[in-house]
Amino acid sequence: MVISFENKVALVTGAASGLGLATAKAFAEAGAAVALVDWNEREVQTAAKELADKGHRTLAIQCDVSDDAQVEAMVKKTVAEFGRLDAAYNNAGIQNMLAETADVPRDDYDRVMAINLRGVWSSMKFELQVMRKQGSGVIVNCSSLGGLVGGNQRGTYHAAKHGVIGFTKSAALEYATCGIRVNAVCPGLIRTPMSDKMEAEGQGEALKIMRETFVPMQREGMPEEIANTVLFLCSDLASYITGQSISVDGGYVMR
Repeated sequence: MVISFENKVALVTGAASGLGLATAKAFAEAGAAVALVDWNEREVQTAAKELADKGHRTLAIQCDVSDDAQVEAMVKKTVAEFGRLDAAYNNAGIQNMLAETADVPRDDYDRVMAINLRGVWSSMKFELQVMRKQGSGVIVNCSSLGGLVGGNQRGTYHAAKHGVIGFTKSAALEYATCGIRVNAVCPGLIRTPMSDKMEAEGQGEALKIMRETFVPMQREGMPEEIANTVLFLCSDLASYITGQSISVDGGYVMR
């Protein structure tokens, strides 16, 4: 069955690369008008132009999701351009500096929480204001495998991603009778620029051991596999699914 988003409007944060870019492309190819949002203005403009050159309706927005005013403006620009907001994938996120809890610098904690948790809260806040008026809409928040399990030296990242699941469940409860669904996706080991950066910083062997020891499928996932899950959750095929956190991890959490 083909999932269509014709005459729909989607917004994707962290859309210049990785999971966000793959999902923005998938929405566009399914017929949606797409607002691509990222802090990196040059890269998000390039990504939006490449899709527009293929005949898709796009809007590039530079936004730091840790800044409430920028997030509010991002949502308003999307609605001003396309008239409504049907689906949002709140994907923007960063990794923490590796450190045991006793050694985590306060500024790194604040940086990760500002983007990975407060950024999701702020994005939902302004997206839900639009969707509440419409009486319809779907939000998918990007949590992580790290939102379901703990991890050595990754406590700040995991805490933020656990928090995303809490926000997702609470918002799903609040708007369940308003025509609005809210879910989360929990990617496992996915090949993205973030994983490339982790390998470049010396974490390659640890990721290899993690994959070979804990992933039953014995492979990394691809960004398109996350995008497919997001589109499904945003489609009418998932019309009775809300408040859920869907693991896309090659079976990791079965262990």
